[in-house]
Amino acid sequence: MIIRIMGEGQYRAPEALCDELNQIDNKIVALVAEGNAEEFRTELVKLISEIKEKGEAIGAEEILESDIIVPPEDLSFEEAKAIFTGAGIIED
Repeated sequence: MIIRIMGEGQYRAPEALCDELNQIDNKIVALVAEGNAEEFRTELVKLISEIKEKGEAIGAEEILESDIIVPPEDLSFEEAKAIFTGAGIIED
């Protein structure tokens, strides 16, 4: 699976990582629904860190279509309300 972190580039993620990311994504959806901005920020940073640490960075010269687009760490809580709804950014 190809994941783009907005403003930071693309990463190739193995299936096992996708399952882990889906769990974090689901938690973010719940936190946004609860209005918990502080924990939302912590989990968003965790999501992005996991992608960077466990995914394989794709060079800028390689152009691939992204399966998932992850918002940047500085996403506001108000913006998150429009993005992290329903199944979130990673569908089961």
